[in-house]
Amino acid sequence: MADTPNHADVNEMNFEIALKQLEEIVDKLERGDVPLDESIAIYERGEALRNRCDALLKSAEAKIEKIKLTRDGKPAGTEPLDG
Repeated sequence: MADTPNHADVNEMNFEIALKQLEEIVDKLERGDVPLDESIAIYERGEALRNRCDALLKSAEAKIEKIKLTRDGKPAGTEPLDG
């Protein structure tokens, strides 16, 4: 789902803030005491928050590297973790 203008702030959030807001939305929806119109609106925001968390996690994974060692156990540089 594409971000709508009222969800533009999501793109500026760090992972922890986005995740906390997403958890709050899940709690509200699970309680079931939110009017339908509000449920739809917070679900859409939750989707934007989920997308932001996913993008931040993928970015972090791409930055993680492992140290390559020579046969005698000395560091010889780095390579992608999944490489």
